[in-house]
Amino acid sequence: MIEAEWWDYDSIDELADAVAGDVGFIIESAIDARDASLIAVPGGKTGPAIFKKLAEQKLQWKKVAIIPTDDRLAPVDSDLSNVREIARAFLPLGARVVPLTSEAAGDYKAAGNAADARLQDLPWPPDLVWLGMGADGHTASIFPGADFQGALDAPKARRAIGVMPDPLPSDAPVARVTLTRAAILSARTVLITITGQQKREVLEQAIADGQSSKLPIGRVLAEAEQPIDIHWCP
Repeated sequence: MIEAEWWDYDSIDELADAVAGDVGFIIESAIDARDASLIAVPGGKTGPAIFKKLAEQKLQWKKVAIIPTDDRLAPVDSDLSNVREIARAFLPLGARVVPLTSEAAGDYKAAGNAADARLQDLPWPPDLVWLGMGADGHTASIFPGADFQGALDAPKARRAIGVMPDPLPSDAPVARVTLTRAAILSARTVLITITGQQKREVLEQAIADGQSSKLPIGRVLAEAEQPIDIHWCP
C-alpha cells in the first residue's frame, strides 16, 4: 500500500513557502552528510512557481546539482524546454544544472540513451525527486503510449529513457526524455506538488488503485518503498 501524507495549503504562495523550506532542508542535510546534493525537479507550472522562493535560500549552491525529472525534445531556449526555467533560477547562484537534452531530436530513443549516459556520471541516488502531475495522471514524462511500459519496467541501472506520448499533448506535441520509474523511486525523498481539486481527485484515486491503476502516477507510486509527501492547494 502506498504510504502518502497530504499537506494542504490555502494558496500557492503558502505551498511554495513550505515546499521551498522542505527542499532547502533536504539540500542542507545532504551537503552536511555527503558534501554535495543532487535533486531532480519538475517542469510544468507549479515547479517553476516555487523555484524563486527556493533560490532565495542561503544554501551552498555550488555543491548542488539539479536535473529535470523530464524534458521535451526542444532547444533549451524554447518555451517547451523545462531545463530553461531551472537554469534561469539556479545557474546564477552557482548550482550545476544538468540538462537531459539540449535540442530537438529526430530519434527520441537515441536521445533517451544519451540522457541516460549523462546521468550515469552523476552521484546516485538523488537526494530528492520532486514530481508534478498532469490532470491526465502522467508524472514526469511517463505517459500512456508505446513507451509507457518501458519507462515503468526499465532496469534499476537505467536512469532515463526516451518516450513518445500517445496521444501527443496538444500544448507540447513533441517526444520527451524522462526519468524511469526505477530512477524516480531510487531517490532518498519523493515529493509531489499539485494544485486544483481535479488533480487531487485524480491522485487520490490513483493511490487507492495502486498497481491496478491505469494512470502513470498510480503505477509509479505503487512501487514506492519510501513515504510520499504530497503538497496541495486549491
